[in-house]
Amino acid sequence: MHANTFHAETQAPRAAVDLDACVALMRTGSKTFFAASRLLPLRVRASSIALYAFCRVADDMVDSGEMAVDAAMRVLSERLDRVYAGDPQDFVEDRALSVVVQRHQLPRPLLDALLDGFAWDAQGRRYDTLEQVHDYGARVAGSVGAMMCWIMGVRSPQALARACELGVAMQLTNIARDVGEDARNGRLYLPRQWMAQAGIDADAWLRQPVGSPALQGVVARLLDEADHLYRQASVGIAQLPRDCRSAILAARLIYAEIGQQLRREGLDPCARRAIVPTSRKLVLLACASVQSGWVGRSAAAVPPLAAIAYLVEQCNTLEDTAFSSGICTRPFNQRMAWMLEMFERVEARRQEERDLRHTADEAMQGQRFSH
Repeated sequence: MHANTFHAETQAPRAAVDLDACVALMRTGSKTFFAASRLLPLRVRASSIALYAFCRVADDMVDSGEMAVDAAMRVLSERLDRVYAGDPQDFVEDRALSVVVQRHQLPRPLLDALLDGFAWDAQGRRYDTLEQVHDYGARVAGSVGAMMCWIMGVRSPQALARACELGVAMQLTNIARDVGEDARNGRLYLPRQWMAQAGIDADAWLRQPVGSPALQGVVARLLDEADHLYRQASVGIAQLPRDCRSAILAARLIYAEIGQQLRREGLDPCARRAIVPTSRKLVLLACASVQSGWVGRSAAAVPPLAAIAYLVEQCNTLEDTAFSSGICTRPFNQRMAWMLEMFERVEARRQEERDLRHTADEAMQGQRFSH
């Protein structure tokens, strides 16, 4: 038996198990991200699932409190060292991320920025101004937007800037929706400067988080800022590959709808957590599929949001230089490419099985009605 054939046959079960584990993590995490990911082409979907899995595990490790923040950051940094050296530790998410890193030459500064954001969360960082909230959003969400853009094969500074801004807009929406839940956990992401301007003592409010007209005004301001960034980021969707646009547009529409739902419910995130009904999500998914065919490009280049400029600059620098200093040899890259292709084949087979089950269910329904 040829060596490559033997390697493929012995690695195929592990690739399938790794992908299943990553999908399970995504299902129990962001429902909006999972729904939108179904619209991604197979060549991108497997990478996005693998990336999400590592990010989710890293977030849980830093936020769980099972080890000191500095210790957790050291462990994660060492794991990334191994991933980028092509010798990942024996964790599902590390093996999967290593595949993504090697195939797409994913810039490490983006992952380092994400880990910094997780550390800021665990440290209870204080956010006085909108710009500081932007800094936080750039790390925990803008970095993810840039990584998704990179995985799709789009590396231009303008496209990366818009992708980062879309991530920040989504994070602002999350902050507005989760004001009450975060406060009950002792966390505050609303700009304290805005709260003071509205006559709210932030520290006193944190001890007894309740809704009020003043708080509604602060939440409305944050949603307005998110909407501004959604509009600014939307022009970047036209720069993505055509088969990727509907998924990203779907995520943008669904997240923006969370803000609209919050407004419809009276801007009181302390009383309830705004949720977009499944029926509405399905409508927005359909809208995204239609609208993705005619999204337009912006004629003028817009400077990136100040908070995300450093991420765009670092990606641009890495694009102009070699990805590594020779650590990743050609045979290793070939193995990594094969592993990701295996992920994609597993996902394609799973989709075919779903389609067959759907067809069988429709046939059964037809038989019932015929009788």
